[in-house]
Amino acid sequence: MSAAGLASPPPRLSGRLRGLVLIVLVEAALVVCWSAGFIGVRFASDHAPIFLILLWRSLVSGLVLLPFALAMGPRLRIVDVAFQMLLGALAMAGYLSGFALAIGMGVPTGLTALITDMLPLAVALLSWPILGQALTGRQWIGSFIGLAGVFIASGWSLKVADVPLWAYGLPVLGTLSLALATLLQKRSAVNAMPVYQSLCIQCLSASAIFAGLAWHEGGVLPVMEARFAGGILWLVFVATFGAWSLYYLALRKSSPARVTAVLYLSPPVTMIWAWLMFGEPLSWAMAAGLLVSLAGIVIVARARMPVHAA
Repeated sequence: MSAAGLASPPPRLSGRLRGLVLIVLVEAALVVCWSAGFIGVRFASDHAPIFLILLWRSLVSGLVLLPFALAMGPRLRIVDVAFQMLLGALAMAGYLSGFALAIGMGVPTGLTALITDMLPLAVALLSWPILGQALTGRQWIGSFIGLAGVFIASGWSLKVADVPLWAYGLPVLGTLSLALATLLQKRSAVNAMPVYQSLCIQCLSASAIFAGLAWHEGGVLPVMEARFAGGILWLVFVATFGAWSLYYLALRKSSPARVTAVLYLSPPVTMIWAWLMFGEPLSWAMAAGLLVSLAGIVIVARARMPVHAA
């Protein structure tokens, strides 16, 4: 056998390796962009009310994508549009409201990221009634280990943050809303719709919800300041186009349990980012909580979902 033959990997193995590398790269970019969303909201919240920020983030994102959604891709059917509007209400309006309000009320940015990244546990709770899939014992153990890490980290925060106790429940509600949208999207035939079309519909439908909330909060007109505009652009192009596109792309290439488990990696990035930009304190308790949560990630990500007959 020639040296060239020895050096060439089997085609099937090479294809699997490329697929694995692609998934890892997508997941790494997802972690960075997902963390950017928390930082963007934290930055913009110093210059405008929360729902005004979410309104203009969603509206600008949807309007930028609208020409592409109308001119490219398959023809939009009413049933598909209606389903994406439901996902927009859950994954956009519900999830974003939960963590943004928590940050606006003073819950530390990194801790908010950690709480919202309890998605594997939320997916575990909702997988059976929605997908008919019961998680393995290993996945349950990993999810609860991740949850234990959240309690370790948040115990320190409760002592140093002057925040109402119920505010810590806001990101939990947002997480359950996103988990529900994730599982509904996974079981639906709408997966064939291009990401830019689904994201456009979801952003515009969420902006309608945020418009009503922003009006009640004080108004819908944008704040005419460079920092507000910069924060919105950051949230549009990095935290929306980047994070949500990568999220749905990863969801189509992998399982909900793995994708949501990977998002546990965003809290360390968010905490360090918030410390550098806003001087938010770090602690050994938060570091210990992160390590415990990361251990839960490994368990959940390496476990396989059992196969059930349809």
